[in-house]
Amino acid sequence: MATSSMASAACGFVVAPNVTSSTSTTKSSMLFFSPKNNRYSRLVVRAAEEAATPAPAAATTEAPAGEAPKVAKPPPIGPPRGSKVRILRKESYWYKGVGSVVAVDQDPKTRYPVVVRFNKVNYANVSTNNYALDEVEVVA
Repeated sequence: MATSSMASAACGFVVAPNVTSSTSTTKSSMLFFSPKNNRYSRLVVRAAEEAATPAPAAATTEAPAGEAPKVAKPPPIGPPRGSKVRILRKESYWYKGVGSVVAVDQDPKTRYPVVVRFNKVNYANVSTNNYALDEVEVVA
């Protein structure tokens, strides 16, 4: 059985940028394969770039270091966790039944965010199901 080694095929291979920049910012990168042909071959990649000076306008818009910016939390959607809800989905096994809310996904893109658990199991021996916000109503 024939074997091949990538290290021997790429021995002494060097890649360097072919575009030079005349600006003050210098960029350099180099890719080097070790010429040793052993089973512990290594790949060395080196890249360096000078950091640009930060814009002074960015420093004026930031809050002081001691204070964190206060972000208003959006109000929770759907019924609260643990509340009793009635199911309005006609094709559901638990139609017009009452169950308790286990969790509500707060992502507005979720189609069925409300997870409801029931005391009674269906034909598949399952006692939870997901419902849309308009398929459940909170029972007092």
